[in-house]
Amino acid sequence: MVRPLIAYLLIVAVMSASFSRLFVFAGFELNKNYIATHLCENRDKPWLHCNGKCYFMKKIRQAEEKEKNDERQSQKNLFQEALFGQKAETRFYTQVVQVMQVPNHRFTLPVADLPIYQPPRLG
Repeated sequence: MVRPLIAYLLIVAVMSASFSRLFVFAGFELNKNYIATHLCENRDKPWLHCNGKCYFMKKIRQAEEKEKNDERQSQKNLFQEALFGQKAETRFYTQVVQVMQVPNHRFTLPVADLPIYQPPRLG
């Protein structure tokens, strides 16, 4: 019972990271009136007809920067895992290959005195 719950929770967590822009857009659409009246940078200039779009664009840029930073951080972690933590031990063996005698099984091809086919001459 606990394992499927954890699996679904992890799937939702991964999906939410992928759809961060969608969540920002949904939050903007749901709270458009509040953002336009209280959070908009241009609320004192109604002739610009911003209606909170400046705030929305700022949040989109923040989400993109966060995704880029997360991607860089994950790449750094992958790079650090690829480095070896300890020195590799190298051993040299004096006898690596054992010499074996291969039996000599020679055979001859059959000899045939057949004429070589030549195409007919033109002319």
